Amino acid sequence: MCFGGLKLKKVIITGATGMIGVHLINEMIERSIQVVAIIRENSKRIHNIPHSSLIKVVECSLKNIKDLELDSNDFDVWYHLAWDGTFGESRNDEEIQKKNLEYLLDAVRVSKKYGCKKFIGVGSQAEYGRVNGVITSKTYENPENFYGKYKLIAGIESRKLSHEIGMTHTWIRLFSAYGPYDGENTMIMTSIREMSIGESPEYTPGGQNWDYIYAKDVAKALYLAGINTCDKTYCLASGDTRKLKDYIEIIRDKINPSINLKLGAKPYAKNQVMNLNVDISDIKKDLNFNIKYSFENGIEETIDWYRRKYKK
Repeated sequence: MCFGGLKLKKVIITGATGMIGVHLINEMIERSIQVVAIIRENSKRIHNIPHSSLIKVVECSLKNIKDLELDSNDFDVWYHLAWDGTFGESRNDEEIQKKNLEYLLDAVRVSKKYGCKKFIGVGSQAEYGRVNGVITSKTYENPENFYGKYKLIAGIESRKLSHEIGMTHTWIRLFSAYGPYDGENTMIMTSIREMSIGESPEYTPGGQNWDYIYAKDVAKALYLAGINTCDKTYCLASGDTRKLKDYIEIIRDKINPSINLKLGAKPYAKNQVMNLNVDISDIKKDLNFNIKYSFENGIEETIDWYRRKYKK
């Protein structure tokens, strides 16, 4: 475990309207920590931000983050969750990914200006590419698209810059997260949406070894990273590897057990990642972090949230 941790009073979060951002804000509210939530101008997802006197929303796009103006400079941690081009063809758009790196390094410099003692960035499983064995933070990285490549560079360069200007740094390589406020086109949300009306999406055979982690557990880990002095890179997953088809069947059974799943209706993608078997022992030990939600518990909450949101 890392000792000499911080007492968080005020934090800054970019990417605050996304799934992880919303759950991290809720984690901070529960602990009476003030949050400045940075969102893009005219965000269509501003309604995702929880209502609380502890939250101040500031509109500032990533491209303008270097010109951010806040009315105080006594923040503790900057959480950088914002990143464009995370789905589809945009993952291989090098210009988009280069800009993400540029904006992230701008954020590091700005975080020091506002008194932050630590910078925490969220990386991705894409930094590793395809790995046959168990994945740890020390596994050789071999990204196969520009998204993974620039996430990898971002972790390295933001740590170097953080150290140069006197801050500690934690890089969290996040594996497949799910939960309320997830994107509409993810496998989890597509499954919930279509199964809720009695239909079933088309799937690959589902033989991939996969690891899904609930967004509330992600938020807890990020909070713990903020209060600890650890200056490292971590893998963040549930540590519970299952076949992808097993996750799909659980979703089906929670919604409508009579649905006939279309497993095998689609071929595996070219360069399909077939193995996400993640060792999270270092983040558990260093941050005193433990998974609270099984997939069964987390998907029940996610389905309930979906039903409340779309009850009309």
